[in-house]
Order: sequence, then C-alpha cells, then structure tokens
Amino acid sequence: MIEQDTIRLLRECDAGVKMGIDSINDVYEKVEADIFKAYLENCKIGHIRLDKEIQSLLECYDDEGKDPNPVTKGMSWMKTNAKLLMDCSDATIADLMTDGCNMGVKSLSRYLNQYKAADEQSKDIAKRLISLEERLAVDIRSYL
Repeated sequence: MIEQDTIRLLRECDAGVKMGIDSINDVYEKVEADIFKAYLENCKIGHIRLDKEIQSLLECYDDEGKDPNPVTKGMSWMKTNAKLLMDCSDATIADLMTDGCNMGVKSLSRYLNQYKAADEQSKDIAKRLISLEERLAVDIRSYL
C-alpha cells in the first residue's frame, strides 16, 4: 500500500508541476512588470527543481509519471487566451495565475489526504509544491 500510494502521489505531483510550468510559460511574455516576471521565473525554477526530484523518484519505481489531464489543460488554455484577448493586463494575468495556484493547492492537498500511506519523501515534495503555489499567489496579489 505504501508503494502504491507513493507512486500515485508522485504522479499527481508530476502532473501538477507540468501544469504549473506550462501555465507560467503561457503568460510570461505577456507580463509587463519586471517584478511580476521575476516572481513567475522563481516559481518556474522551483517547479523545475521539484520536477527533477519527482522524475528521479518515479524512475526508482519504474514509472513514467503523469501528464496533466488534456481536458483540464485545454480548458485552462482556452480560459487564459479568452481572458487575455479581452484584457491583456498584468491584473488579468495575476487573476488567472492566482486561480491556477488555488486549484493546484486544492488538488494537491486532496491527493495528500487521499494517499496517506505515501512515503514521507513524496509527501514532502507535495508539500513543497503546495508551498510554491501558495507563495506565488501571495507574491502577485499586488497585481490583482
């Protein structure tokens, strides 16, 4: 049970990290404020570091990980582009990113509760990913 929950939690973290990186990449070039861009860049770097840890652990379990749900990814892309067509401002981007961070925190917290038997290393990764998402949401509040 421990190994199964560990792999499942790592897969969800893998999907979350990829979704976060993709979301940052989708808006980064449209952000005007240098500090806002720096917040996004720092968050992306944190996601990339966690991704390396996740991939390493998944390799130990001979698992390929998990990509974000294509429907979720597509809906996110459509929402982002529709909102940015109407108003391509830092405030709109901050709103979109805050929503994404909040969804990530909610999902990862649910998976942490669902996969209670996961090993401590995997739980720590999930908690650090949650922390990255929470931090970004707080950092960009001044742009809302």
